[in-house]
Amino acid sequence: MPPSNPINKLSDERRLQLLIDSVVDYAIYVLDLEGRVASWNSGAERLKGYTAGEILGQSFSRFFTVEDQASGLPRRALETAAKVGRFESEGWRVRRDGTRFWALAVLDTIRDENGELIGFAKVTRDLTERQLEQTRLLESERRFRHLVQAVIDYAIFQLDPSGIVVTWNAGAERIKGYRPDEIIGEHFSRFYPDEDRAAGVPSRALATAAREGRYEAEGWRVRKDGSRFWASVVIDAIRDDSGAIIGFAKVTRDVTERLEAQRLLKEAQEQLAATQRMEAIGQLSGGIAHDFNNLLMIVIGNIERAQRGLAMLTGTATANLRRSLDNAMRGAQRATALTHRLLAFSRRQPLSPKQLDLNKFLGGTGEFLQRSLGETIEIEVVGAGGLWPVEVDPAQLESALVNLAINARDAMPDGGKLTIEAQNTILDHDYCRKNPEVTPGQYVVISVTDTGTGMSEDVLAHAFEPFFTTKEIGQGTGLGLSQVYGFVKQSGGHIKIYSEVGQGTEVKIYLLRFLGEKDQPGEDDDRELEAPGVGECILVVEDDHDVRAYLIDLLRELNYRAVSAQNATAAMTVLEQRDLRIDLLLTDVVMPGSNGRDLAKRAKEFRPGLKVLFMSGYSRNAVVHQNRVDRDVQLLQKPISHAELARRIRDMLDDVDQSG
Repeated sequence: MPPSNPINKLSDERRLQLLIDSVVDYAIYVLDLEGRVASWNSGAERLKGYTAGEILGQSFSRFFTVEDQASGLPRRALETAAKVGRFESEGWRVRRDGTRFWALAVLDTIRDENGELIGFAKVTRDLTERQLEQTRLLESERRFRHLVQAVIDYAIFQLDPSGIVVTWNAGAERIKGYRPDEIIGEHFSRFYPDEDRAAGVPSRALATAAREGRYEAEGWRVRKDGSRFWASVVIDAIRDDSGAIIGFAKVTRDVTERLEAQRLLKEAQEQLAATQRMEAIGQLSGGIAHDFNNLLMIVIGNIERAQRGLAMLTGTATANLRRSLDNAMRGAQRATALTHRLLAFSRRQPLSPKQLDLNKFLGGTGEFLQRSLGETIEIEVVGAGGLWPVEVDPAQLESALVNLAINARDAMPDGGKLTIEAQNTILDHDYCRKNPEVTPGQYVVISVTDTGTGMSEDVLAHAFEPFFTTKEIGQGTGLGLSQVYGFVKQSGGHIKIYSEVGQGTEVKIYLLRFLGEKDQPGEDDDRELEAPGVGECILVVEDDHDVRAYLIDLLRELNYRAVSAQNATAAMTVLEQRDLRIDLLLTDVVMPGSNGRDLAKRAKEFRPGLKVLFMSGYSRNAVVHQNRVDRDVQLLQKPISHAELARRIRDMLDDVDQSG
């Protein structure tokens, strides 16, 4: 027989009481019909803090908060339980020490064998931790909702699994233009352009997010007003605990400004690359022009000598020889013009800027161009009131306008209209950001506009490059626009071409506003005599042997004594000979080692009154600064003719002012 169990010897009532007392996580007690505590278990004592002796016979209302007591909640609980057999609620309850806890309370009726209500059974459980966790979760969700709503730079919203908008934050309203009541319940595909919807982009985006967990892309999106913006879009899948898709989180940012900045940066980089390419070509062209100028000086000098010697002879043979020499001279002069254009493009030609009133200057230029271009071209010159003065080399500006006019004429074979207009303008930082080689400031812009055939984008991209031409072989050198470009850049200005095929061409030349003092008018020297020397001594410094020999012979023909040196070091050796009279130093600017300007400075330390005449085929800024020949410099541009050399030397020795 199994051993007797002591619990079996207890009465049912006693066993029930032991069961109730052993439950410590629940307060289990009985109330009479008035709500007074009639029993008390150990769980009630642990949970509420009262001993049985302290609480038996007391009203259960003392477990309720003051505000619940004032609202009559204890009484309603008894009434509800008596009426329906049960009352269940959650709320704050009060322990003996006054602290509160969140309770789940169940109140059941107790009836006798006849069904008469004789009391209530009350079970209470402490759910404070659960409640606090729920409160923390709700607070976290509340803060998150507030955070999402506070974000205005991002559109943050949720979609259901089919793509219907179910939430909408303030950023979405600001970026996309829809109020929550206008868009919640609508499909998110309405934010896409028609072409993307037709291509199925929205559905593919959701499919990718569902398959891979995330979709990220950039593209055009559409606002409520129909305007477009460039958007960075992220769609994340939202899954439940079982991994099933229950929706999508969508974040959209308007990055139109970034896209525009990238576009501007790309344009600026392309502009910079084009500028650097032109600089490199210019360096090469300048070096070529320098070497050609020395060669041409020898060629032209010897042709001139042959022509002078031939002038003293007669006969048929000499007539034929004279024609040959004349033809050779014309070819050499054309080559000289080409090298000057190369120097202009490479920004290595010496300039002599003067203050100009462009209204007057363009008026005179327009009359000259009308005679040159013919009757089929109508020319209109438009000035402007209050036009700012500029400082520019007038001869080079006229040459630039002639080049532009000739190009315009060639683009209008059946005639047309050429308009030259000047007006004040300001190039701001936005313009200069797109054209990084330009500095912001006040400019006078000369616009040369024709009604010709226009240029394609490809032609436009190469228009300023030397030797680039769309004309037939033999019809042009391709140096016209290159010369204009170099001159404008060397003058501190800016040039831009606008053209479309069939719509004509507009060239804009921007010249900086001149803010200095007005120049004083000088006296013109119209002398063209080739006055000979009277035995003065000239020191010739030239590194090219053939050019040096030509100059020595020419000076001796002009009745000067000539001493030569191949570089600055040799020249200083000559100058240091105090017993040797030197009346004028004729020196090249660009030489190996010390340049001509440095030589002149050292020479004047030995001979303070020494006159210096520079020669240059390629200045490299040794005597040219801020786009003008230095004011204390007398300069001859190679190749130098017999007559020009004779006149300039005589003028300097006779102290004739040639500073202009």
